[in-house]
Amino acid sequence: MPEYLFVYGTLRSKAPRRTAGQRCFQLLHQHASLLGQGYLQARLYRVNYYPGAVSTDNPDWQVTGEVYQLKLPALLLAELDQYEACGPGFASPAEYLRLQQQITLENGEIISAWVYIYNHPIDGLQQILSGDFLQDRSAMPNGISDGEPASGAGDVVNQRNTKT
Repeated sequence: MPEYLFVYGTLRSKAPRRTAGQRCFQLLHQHASLLGQGYLQARLYRVNYYPGAVSTDNPDWQVTGEVYQLKLPALLLAELDQYEACGPGFASPAEYLRLQQQITLENGEIISAWVYIYNHPIDGLQQILSGDFLQDRSAMPNGISDGEPASGAGDVVNQRNTKT
């Protein structure tokens, strides 16, 4: 049975990324095949120069990302766990948890894919209302390279000013 990965932040094809992210992006393209765009039922927050998705029961909130079919899941996921600082050997609670989540593909098909879910409090974080990290210009600070700049005018709002 194939294994899939959903990425919504710095590992997306057109995302700006730092050196470590560029290495993982290259590994992803060597050991996985891009299936296309997908959607995760979650809320998206700007953590720093990268986002964090938080699961929600509200189907109105969707995070946009890319879906990959993994060729060598064990190898790739071990490397990505290091990049995301989750799993054995990292302080608890880890910033992200790698979990199986339901992803809706562009054709409407629903698959189960690995997703790195944000695992810290969201108090004070800005929510990316569009659900698309590449549309959030405020998440593109100086010092990020090796990726194409995002386009669009993503909507960002402070979590303290939103309804849950």
